[in-house]
Amino acid sequence: MTDSLAAAAGLGPAIVDPVVALQAGWLADGPLFGLPLTELWFALVFFILGTFLFLDGFDFGVGVLFATRDSPSDREQLLAAIGPFWDGNEVWLVVFGGALFAAFPAVYATLFSRHYLLMFAILGALIVRGLAPEMYEQRHDDAWQRWWGRAFVVGSTAAPLFLGIFAANWLLGATALVSIPSVVVGVALVALSTTGGAAFLGLKTRGRVQRETTAYGPRALFAYLALVVVAVAYLLATRPDLRGTLIAPATLALLVASVGLGAAYVVAMRRESYVGALVATAGLTYGLVALIASVLYPVIDPVTGLTVADAIVSTIPLNLMSVGAALLLPLVFAYFVVLYSAFWGPVEEGEGYAGE
Repeated sequence: MTDSLAAAAGLGPAIVDPVVALQAGWLADGPLFGLPLTELWFALVFFILGTFLFLDGFDFGVGVLFATRDSPSDREQLLAAIGPFWDGNEVWLVVFGGALFAAFPAVYATLFSRHYLLMFAILGALIVRGLAPEMYEQRHDDAWQRWWGRAFVVGSTAAPLFLGIFAANWLLGATALVSIPSVVVGVALVALSTTGGAAFLGLKTRGRVQRETTAYGPRALFAYLALVVVAVAYLLATRPDLRGTLIAPATLALLVASVGLGAAYVVAMRRESYVGALVATAGLTYGLVALIASVLYPVIDPVTGLTVADAIVSTIPLNLMSVGAALLLPLVFAYFVVLYSAFWGPVEEGEGYAGE
């Protein structure tokens, strides 16, 4: 009846069937502006993952270095250094999960369901890491703060460890919870987080605390680079199917670039150029994620054999998501620019967590 009235009015059935109208419109003609949206979304998903691992990574590193502090005032400085940032930095993990679900829903479903115990472990570590500083500040007796201080260190160490295991399992198509290469990658990510944490504390602290915490940065860096070499050598020896990719020019270039960035980090730390050291850490983190992505591509889920082209959503939702991402991501970056600008300065002695 509605279609007949619409046809009689000369409007046509498309007016009362917006889905048909949308499918017949420009959104269904192909990727917007002829862009390679499939590949761009693959790159974007891993870029978001790298952003989370970098931003929350130096928060994890501060938590690891918290174990080296005995003085209550030192510990308060470390907590105050990350207080304004850590919860905002964790947003990128949510964005990563949302982007993977939106662009590659089949991968999201199979990947997370295979590793649901690992997902719970990651979430548990993040919860402990977030809860511990809040509880630490509730009481000021030694036993209470010692217990919650240890919980903060455990959560800050376990989160990058489990995240590294997850990333390695994804790359290798592993269905087991842990394996030798996944544990190596997990420990490497803990070391990389500590590298970033030391550079961040160089910016946020002064005096003795700055000198002592930044001294751990180069040591953590050397551990990270050594573990990457061990992981690559192990895969070359045990995974013949990956040898061609691991010795490809792009992969070798990323490994060489990591060594160069490591050297830049050490020089920057010695010169007390902590911004430069943090930039080098960012390069190392994005380089690690790019290495994983380049070894995976064009496959996105080695267990099921799904390629990027097979797993991407259809044209209309892909175009709509691309428009939304183009509008929203600049706003998210603007928020972080404002956040870090507002709390850029060093922590003053005596300043506590969340400005206490």
